[in-house]
Amino acid sequence: MDGEKIRVVIVDDEPLALRGLKLRLAEFPEIEIVAEATNGREAVRLVKQLAPDVVFLDIQMPGLDGFGVVRALIGAPAPLFIFVTAYDKYAIDAFEANALDYLVKPVEDERLKDAIHRAREALKTRAAASRESRLVELLASLSSDERDRIKELINDPTWTAKERYPERLSFKDGSKVVVLNADEVEWIDAAGDYMCIHAGGKTHIIRETMKTLEARLDPARFQRIHRSAIVNVNKVKELHPHSNGEYFLILENGVELKLSRSYKDVVARFL
Repeated sequence: MDGEKIRVVIVDDEPLALRGLKLRLAEFPEIEIVAEATNGREAVRLVKQLAPDVVFLDIQMPGLDGFGVVRALIGAPAPLFIFVTAYDKYAIDAFEANALDYLVKPVEDERLKDAIHRAREALKTRAAASRESRLVELLASLSSDERDRIKELINDPTWTAKERYPERLSFKDGSKVVVLNADEVEWIDAAGDYMCIHAGGKTHIIRETMKTLEARLDPARFQRIHRSAIVNVNKVKELHPHSNGEYFLILENGVELKLSRSYKDVVARFL
């Protein structure tokens, strides 16, 4: 691979995440981005068509997720997969051994550099074939219904994705990854460039934007109540109106949060 470009496809259903990864990969002269995909079905088509060396593959996507993409490509010429995850504990545990690498959002510069180095070395030693067999071994235990469903999602031109929200959420808190049940999260507030996730009497500090974090949460359970706050509506015990049109929410643990006038439509959730 010396002197040759590493041909890359990047896959993420979040446009900002896709653009961010593209800009960061542009800093590596050996990387050539040959295509971008915003959903699993498109990713499968592009990989089969272009046969890239490496695929940066988001795990959490509506419809055909990252796991489904790998399963759908079993039997085809296998690229190296670098998984990108923001929540899945088993992705961190399982794919460290079964994929080339994994990256936790927000992706750190050193981790991205390490992943590209590993890709370069793997391609030099022609490790793709052995890694394909390990992925096949991990993912081949599909029922016939699952295979039919994946085939349907890939081939159906009228398919529209429905978002799915995980019951377990992973957050990088310093040097460790914290996994929480969604029901445990009480409220979230912003502190500068960081988010404070309050759950079970503890506060976890993560580096993530309010917008990207909100996109990971089920809107049937979590509501924005302020420019800098999200609340688990199931944890709200009382609602008190204020004379200026704002409201105060009292949570089960006694914490008081302000619901600003900009989000007054949320009040209907509690009535």
